Amino acid sequence: MKTVFLAGGIGSRIAEETLKIPKPMIKIGNYPILFHIMKHYSNYNFNKFIICGGYKYDFIQKAFNKKNNILKKNNLDWSVNTVNTGLKTQTGARIKKIRKFLDKENLFFMTYGDGISDVDLTKLLRFHKRHNKIATLTAVRPIPRFGNIKLNRSKVSEFNEKDQLQEGWINGGFFVLNKKVFDYIDNKDDCIFEKKPLQDLSKDGQLMAYKHEGFWHPMDTLRDKIYLNEQYHKKKLTWLK
Repeated sequence: MKTVFLAGGIGSRIAEETLKIPKPMIKIGNYPILFHIMKHYSNYNFNKFIICGGYKYDFIQKAFNKKNNILKKNNLDWSVNTVNTGLKTQTGARIKKIRKFLDKENLFFMTYGDGISDVDLTKLLRFHKRHNKIATLTAVRPIPRFGNIKLNRSKVSEFNEKDQLQEGWINGGFFVLNKKVFDYIDNKDDCIFEKKPLQDLSKDGQLMAYKHEGFWHPMDTLRDKIYLNEQYHKKKLTWLK
């Protein structure tokens, strides 16, 4: 079963890094976040990868070339196919462009190259198969950035520190998709997967959400990079080792 990574965006919110390299190549410890996410899939014996590149594609292509040290150094016999899906291509169109690289299997994983999690992929896949829908996303609660207050006019009636459980569920990536999903994606480069395709899947009752209560964090800003590296060096992101 193959895993597709969306790794072609510009990453403008962390321009301090992405002026030089694509966002999936920003490092946690000694390795890019994309490599860590791939290792997570490999821990569950999913070792076949398709990387949808775009912005600064050459960096990704070189990093995951079979002759490159990032694989040889770690003695990894992965199947990695990097595909240049275009600089300005949107997420839905990127997925559509790699259809021919998928196996004959009906199912494939799909996620983003900039979000790290300890989601149990075996349970996720089992959940998807049990419900037998076209798409399953992993729903997560983001770590809140701020505490919240309730006001009665100008008086603070309630003050709460940051509480992850009070945050709503969001799309954390880590999808399982049936190939029927391609029927929901048009051939235009401006097709955004998170808009009409997912909205239509939801309307048709073909989109499930696997709730993940564990760790999930994006690499969206410099603050995120600092946080993830702090957690890594404190050995709190143990599944990345």
